[in-house]
Amino acid sequence: MSEFTPTEGRGGLKADVLGTFDTIVMAIAGSAPAYSLAASTVALLAAAGLFSPAALLWCAIPMLGIAWAFNYLGRLDVNAGASYSWVGRALHPALGFAAGWSLVVSALIFMVAGSLPAGQYTLSLFSASLAGNTWACVGVGAFVFLVMALLVLLGARITAHAQWIMTGIEVLILAGFGIAALIHGGSAAHFQWSWLWGFGHFGGFSGFAGAALVAAFYFWGWDVTANLSEETTDSKKNSGMGGLLGVAAVFALFEIVTIAVNMMVSQKDIAGGAPFLNTLGEAVWPGAGGKIMVLAVVLSTVATLETTLIQISRSLFAMGRDKTLPAVFGKTHARWQTPYVALGVIVVISLGLFVASSALGSVTKILGDAVAAIGLQICVYYALAGIAVVVAYRKVAFKSLRNLIFVAVWPGAGAVFMGFLFIENCMNLPLTQILIGLGALALGIVPLAIYWAKGSSFYTNPGARLDAALADAVDAEFGSSSLKTTAPHGGGVATDL
Repeated sequence: MSEFTPTEGRGGLKADVLGTFDTIVMAIAGSAPAYSLAASTVALLAAAGLFSPAALLWCAIPMLGIAWAFNYLGRLDVNAGASYSWVGRALHPALGFAAGWSLVVSALIFMVAGSLPAGQYTLSLFSASLAGNTWACVGVGAFVFLVMALLVLLGARITAHAQWIMTGIEVLILAGFGIAALIHGGSAAHFQWSWLWGFGHFGGFSGFAGAALVAAFYFWGWDVTANLSEETTDSKKNSGMGGLLGVAAVFALFEIVTIAVNMMVSQKDIAGGAPFLNTLGEAVWPGAGGKIMVLAVVLSTVATLETTLIQISRSLFAMGRDKTLPAVFGKTHARWQTPYVALGVIVVISLGLFVASSALGSVTKILGDAVAAIGLQICVYYALAGIAVVVAYRKVAFKSLRNLIFVAVWPGAGAVFMGFLFIENCMNLPLTQILIGLGALALGIVPLAIYWAKGSSFYTNPGARLDAALADAVDAEFGSSSLKTTAPHGGGVATDL
């Protein structure tokens, strides 16, 4: 076991700046309901048609299993690296690095997948022609991205305040318009209960896997609460609970709006590129509804850019602190106590990706490729986290029915589901999307080999393995621990034991 050394006064992250409500808001903002609907509904409808609500439901069940995994792993190890640290300590350090790297590359790709629509939807409020200009979208999207990077640099407290406003307005708009549309009814299709479970309507396992991969992208981002654990009060409870409640909240929003879209907008119009959220908004509030729905998408996109920046910067910070990536990533700003070096590197790489992506085609094409690639990558670290919790809690899994369900069966099923999505889609996705998704993952072999050869203690002396039975024994003898759980500098791994 590595020696516990507090980081207070030594450049660590600022502790106890987020509360229970903050974590719930962050989880919802991370999943970005309005952005996910605007960016991915066309792809989801292409795969599932009117049964898109069923695809979301079938994905939400295993996703909640992964959320339970994050909840219970966070009780054993409070670490900004989240799945990177948990998988490394429960399974193997190399797999831990793979989990962390999967999040990093998916977040970098999302910088393009999020920033370009941010520019596009912002411009659409003023000019339809400018919204169709890729370079204009790149410019506005890059500006929005830089503003969000500045807020993240200034600290989690300021970030949370911004999220209260943006996410609060977004949720109110989506819930209000979605419920109003359901009450109003539509002429495109009549509601059918089979929309909610129609497993037999996806065209076999490959069709279901394609729809579920898009659905997984819808939910992705709620786990930002885990990366903020070192900055959250009573983190062992709040970080995991925030993620669980966030998944439940966005699932409800996704179902309401998707069913409303089925009823109000024809499948043909959506496939033809019709701005379906605008159509939905106009049906509820003629004259202003369309613009209000676009505003929700803009706010959602900006909000999720911010939470994604938090995820990747905290992951790089944890990996730099453990010297599995350059140690400079583990430095924090003396005043704001945020990983400013990691943020700076992210900004430079992302701006380069913005420019490079503009040569690939339209915003729609770039977005489609990015969603599929990110879907493959998030399957990796979600599946590994699901396996990790089963291993960490294996000695206590049969002590109660609750344990069996929440630390074994449900997370284990979630891990199997994510593994199935990964394998099935690797066999069926277009080559470009597979190359982006797997190629970015494969690049991680280089830093893994370099820093393992350099003797990073994360690989050579990773410290105590995660063991819930040992944690229970310590709590039984000494009561609930009040120890700080911030990970040490110089390669140690956080522990509450």
